[in-house]
Amino acid sequence: MSDDLFLKGSSAIVTGGASGLGGATARKLASLGASVIIADRDGEKGPAKAAELGGGSRFVSTDVTDPDAVGAAIAAAVEAGPLRVAVSCAGIGIAARILNREGEPHASKLFQKVINVNLVGTFNVLSQAAAAMAKNEPDDGERGVIINTASVAAFEGQIGQIAYSASKGGVHAMTVPAARDLASIGVRVLTIAPGIFDTPMLASLPEAARESLAQSVVFPKKLGLPSQFGELAATMVRNRYLNGETIRLDGAIRMAPR
Repeated sequence: MSDDLFLKGSSAIVTGGASGLGGATARKLASLGASVIIADRDGEKGPAKAAELGGGSRFVSTDVTDPDAVGAAIAAAVEAGPLRVAVSCAGIGIAARILNREGEPHASKLFQKVINVNLVGTFNVLSQAAAAMAKNEPDDGERGVIINTASVAAFEGQIGQIAYSASKGGVHAMTVPAARDLASIGVRVLTIAPGIFDTPMLASLPEAARESLAQSVVFPKKLGLPSQFGELAATMVRNRYLNGETIRLDGAIRMAPR
């Protein structure tokens, strides 16, 4: 089967797929012929995105920290066709230093929440998607592709990003052992580490602030587009020699301390 036909008649799941990076990825995978499960907590944008994609795509309300909810989303994907691709884009971020100005320590519960959503949530999808993919008929030995989302903060975390950087560093660190673990069933594992992207979170910033962020990128001096993230995810699916790698998608930015 050709690489462009890998997703025809198959399903894909995208967590955080209602908008932003996940939304763009879901759109790209649907354009390649997949029935896409939008696994998201947004009960308004999620169904709208599934309706936009059509072609058997649907929304499943999903909290990635809940293994049962993830399992239900995976089951919905399998109902739509063999699960070939899983992309984890669901995540949260906070800003808090280890010690605040009053010398009080970072709240442990807040740290744990970020780890639970970004790292444990990614693991929940990774493990359950792999179990479903193991049942697929192999295509030239391959049964599926799992793509996770880290961040440049995994490598150059800024002041106040201790929890976020730890969570995304963990996602990066899972890539090689996961690829090794799943090699025996023909599943590839990859990670994208995006830089500064024009997502709904940044859309709320004043234009001057957005331009300042864009100017911090080496080249091109622009915010990344979610569609560019989706294109890279599709390239990862199509290029069958890519495995066990984290790819920075960041315009060569190296984050300053603040």
